[in-house]
Amino acid sequence: MRIWRALKASGAGLLRDGVYVLPNSARSRSVLEEQAEEIKKAPGGIAHILSFDADSPQQNTALMEPFDRTTEYAEAIRSLDALKRELAKLREPEARQRLANVNREVAAIVERDFFPGESRKQLEGALADAEAALNARFAPDEPHASHHRIRRRERKDYRGRTWATRERLWIDRVASAWLIRRFIDPDAKFLWLKRTKDCPKRALGFDFDGAEFTHLDSKVTFEVLVTSFGLEADRGLARLGALVHHLDLGGIPTAEGPGFTAIMTGARALHQEDDALLKAMSPVLDNLYAAYSTSTD
Repeated sequence: MRIWRALKASGAGLLRDGVYVLPNSARSRSVLEEQAEEIKKAPGGIAHILSFDADSPQQNTALMEPFDRTTEYAEAIRSLDALKRELAKLREPEARQRLANVNREVAAIVERDFFPGESRKQLEGALADAEAALNARFAPDEPHASHHRIRRRERKDYRGRTWATRERLWIDRVASAWLIRRFIDPDAKFLWLKRTKDCPKRALGFDFDGAEFTHLDSKVTFEVLVTSFGLEADRGLARLGALVHHLDLGGIPTAEGPGFTAIMTGARALHQEDDALLKAMSPVLDNLYAAYSTSTD
């Protein structure tokens, strides 16, 4: 049962009793070799690992059938539809947690979806719709993407500045504030605005319509800041950007997304002041950045 569970979790397809298949890759071989060793340790245990290519399009189609994730994606879409139907009567922490739970399930499906197709595209659209519905319900002043080329900035010209964004930080804003203080302006001071139209002219606005730094085309504010200040080559920031992008706009889930959302939701419940909220979330982002920077995945 332990071996069966491990193979199922890896996404291995079952051809017949005792015969499992995975797409030919280093990761697949590692999974199968690990389980083969477990089998051989058992009395009378025998395991063989064979690499082969399909000898016809028909055989290739048959071999891909066990990897069809359509049913799993459909179940996730039903959960998202139910969440949207019930949104009006939910409080924000519960709604965010339910979306995080679906994201966690979807991340596990994506991990073993070796041949993504139309059902995955539909799921990505459903996730984006659900995220948009939550933002419309709980954060109606989220910025709209504008369309122009990102201008390169020099970090030395942005030191000791005052930066302003909307109060009650959420994913993109807290990550952007962390990025500003950690990589762009170590002495940054922050203003948390009740109304964006009250942003002082001397302040650098971010993540609201009309701000100096906000959504551009398909990029969220965090990604715009990374590009503006020439930080794209930083592996840790690139992976953090993918996390923030998914949690803010939807798309392909990241494994850490549901956990980060849960931590952010809890921090918002504990800290009503945004300075305290940023202080609480900064070590989380530091740790994620360190993990992303050193990971070989």
